[in-house]
Amino acid sequence: MFDRLQELEKRYDKLSQLLMDPETISDPKKLRQYSKEQSDLEETVQTYREYKKVVEEYQDAKSMLADKLDDEMREMVKMEIDELSEKKEQLEEQLKILLLPKDPNDEKNVIVEIRGAAGGDEAALFAADLYRMYTRYAERQGWKIELIDANHTGIGGFKEVIFMINGKGAYSKLKFESGAHRVQRVPTTESGGRIHTSTATVAVLPEAEEIEVEINEKDIRVDTFASSGPGGQSVNTTMSAVRLTHLPTGIVVSCQDEKSQIKNKEKAMKVLRARIYEKQLAEEQAKLASERKSQVGTGDRSERIRTYNFPQSRVTDHRIGLTLHKLDSILDGDLDEIISALQIHAQTELLKDAGME
Repeated sequence: MFDRLQELEKRYDKLSQLLMDPETISDPKKLRQYSKEQSDLEETVQTYREYKKVVEEYQDAKSMLADKLDDEMREMVKMEIDELSEKKEQLEEQLKILLLPKDPNDEKNVIVEIRGAAGGDEAALFAADLYRMYTRYAERQGWKIELIDANHTGIGGFKEVIFMINGKGAYSKLKFESGAHRVQRVPTTESGGRIHTSTATVAVLPEAEEIEVEINEKDIRVDTFASSGPGGQSVNTTMSAVRLTHLPTGIVVSCQDEKSQIKNKEKAMKVLRARIYEKQLAEEQAKLASERKSQVGTGDRSERIRTYNFPQSRVTDHRIGLTLHKLDSILDGDLDEIISALQIHAQTELLKDAGME
């Protein structure tokens, strides 16, 4: 581990030299490349340097114990050694995590797709609750939300809603949200007060750049139609809504949020590119061969990653066995505790795989 850290520190210093080189400064492509590489190394190298400083102070303190010290001074040195030892261990753990392979998609924006699944109208209402939860979380992070497409139900729910979240690191935080979410509550339409169980599915896709996914215009069929809003009422009479069909894969994307056909096509292309990118990732990596299916499943009540229980104000993430009794604040976008726990779990599994646990 420390050999690798020394290599990274040398590379970081070399990049500092390259960035001051007139040849690099005059070449925007190289300047951008070296700047990004150094930025990616920054946290690891600075943490390693802090670690080396702590180790030096720790060794100096230990050597002081060999000197003739009075009792008070000896006690103070021992306390300093204990503090430095604890800090050294914390930095070692931090360095292990920083050396783990990075997910190349972590810094990307995301496209989120939520669909009501098992449970009819109640599932559609729950899909609307999840949409609000994620948009509130995005607002708390200072991220921007763009609605792409929504298929409303007459009672305020969504059969399907697709939206984009623009924000640095959005995928790194939201990628664990993909899967079937289950709700247990008494529906407002239920006169007998019985608890119903319904599900909605969530898929979180990293936004794909044009350079990552090449789409031939000849492979896309474009259909236009009049937008419709809640209850099927006409939003406008112009043919502004767009449906794109990618003929080689059969992927279909619609967008009707904007009044402009051009803007709707641009948004639909972003979703299409993300879905094709996801498909390519799945094909390239055998372990993700069924990524889409494992993310969303069938939406059946038994396939779930998380349960939201209203009578007990309880949210349980079944993958890590985490239960929190603060359903209202979670549905209001307070997802930090759940997301942090999922990230730590993923890091722990990676450490096991790397033999660094």
